[in-house]
Order: sequence, then C-alpha cells, then structure tokens
Amino acid sequence: MTSHPPSNCMRREQIECVPLGQSGFRFAFGSTVVYVDPYLSDSVEHSEGPELARLVPIWKRPKEIGDADWVLVTHSHIDHCDIDTLVPLSEASGRCRFVGPSDVADILIGAGIDPSRVVHAGRDWIAMADDLLVHAVLAAHPTIDLDSAGNSRYVGYCLEYRGRRIYHSGDTLLNSEVVEAATAFKPISVAMIPVNERNHYRESRGIIGNMSVRDAFQFALELQADALVPLHWDMFAPNCVHPDEIEGHYDRTRPGFELLLRPSLI
Repeated sequence: MTSHPPSNCMRREQIECVPLGQSGFRFAFGSTVVYVDPYLSDSVEHSEGPELARLVPIWKRPKEIGDADWVLVTHSHIDHCDIDTLVPLSEASGRCRFVGPSDVADILIGAGIDPSRVVHAGRDWIAMADDLLVHAVLAAHPTIDLDSAGNSRYVGYCLEYRGRRIYHSGDTLLNSEVVEAATAFKPISVAMIPVNERNHYRESRGIIGNMSVRDAFQFALELQADALVPLHWDMFAPNCVHPDEIEGHYDRTRPGFELLLRPSLI
C-alpha cells in the first residue's frame, strides 16, 4: 500500500505527479509542466561503480522529454543535477527554463545551455505562469553553505499554485535555520522530505544522508502539512529505506497527514 489517508483528509484541486525516483518528479500545474531534480540516466553508476546502479527504471529518456516548461534543480550533486539528463532534456524542450543555485547555474551554462534560460535561485518569488510561483528555501546538506552573493548552494523549493503550497525540501538535514526558513511558508499542502538518514556507515562510503523517518514526520507536522511524500528512499541500494519502515512508523504514530510513497496525484 502506498497511500494512507487520514479520516479527515479532504482533497482540493489535484496536481498530476510522476515520481522519477530519488528526489525527482514531474508535475503538471494545469498546462505548465515542471520537473524537479530529474535523474534519468546511469551517470551515478558510471561515476561511482556498480553498487550505485539505479533501482528505479528510467521513466523516459531525456531526449524524449519535449514537454518541460521549467526544471528546478536543488543542488549540484550528480543525482540531482545530472548533465546526461539536463542537456538532452534542454534540447528536446527547447523553450524550458532552469532554476538553481549558483553552482548549478555554472554547471548548466558550462554544459552549453544558454544563460538566458537559467534563473538563479535567490530570495524572491519567481513567476513560472500566471497562477504558479516558486521560491527557493534554505537547505543544509549537511551544513548551510552560502555563495559569494549570500545565497544558499543547497535549496528546496516552495511552489504556490491556486492557493496550495507544495514544498520540496531538496537534500537537507534539520537545524533551527532550516526549520525557520521552511515554516515561513506554512501551512503546506504537500511536503516532500528526504528520509535517508545520516549515519556513520553511509558517510564512510561517501554518502551524505539526510533526515531520518522520524525527523521527516515531525518536520511535516511542524509545516502543518496535509500530506507527506518521502524522498531519497528508493534509487540506490546503499542509500535505501525500506517502505515497510516508513509505513510502519506511519501506522504506529498516526500523525494526521496523508502518506504518499509514489503519488500520481497530489
């Protein structure tokens, strides 16, 4: 089972959603299509070795994605900012624009994407359509790291669409600054939060973990979220969280928000 609605859950206008694995999603906000952190190649395996082979099938080859209007990238790590995905996607979706921190902008422009198509994730709302806005939100991966302009190199995004707010945290741990930054946007309709906890064994293999399942649940409550979508639990074997652990904690704690592991609508 991948959906656990609380008894008082009421749906507003739903948004089409395609989980791409790891932290990647395709959203259709009416006629505006937005991708977040699409990883649609085998770049990590090629770079890091066979133990990091992808476990989630590639949804669609990037060169076949001609519907993107916007692509939001949370940070420069290859499983989030994948040139083997983003460059062919940019060619297939010739009018799409990209939003990301300064490191991401440098990578995209360096890979040949026209600078006019790249928007820096700063401190203001960005209008993506008449009824769709996005705002970068501070993240700590594993610490807060600012560029020379004082903007974070790691971000999440708050998307506002017709009275609803969807928060994709990107890769982040929790600290008081991250909590303060994110809760400024509450109440959140759908909170998308990583659950691949940071621990000694992962870090010894060069894997930067994020929140635990318990952290993510508590954070969702603080955001006054109607629904939680766990991130970063399904793509690579050394970095996986079994869905039984996520669902088991939900069943034990009954937090009052909806749990969606692989949502098609949010």
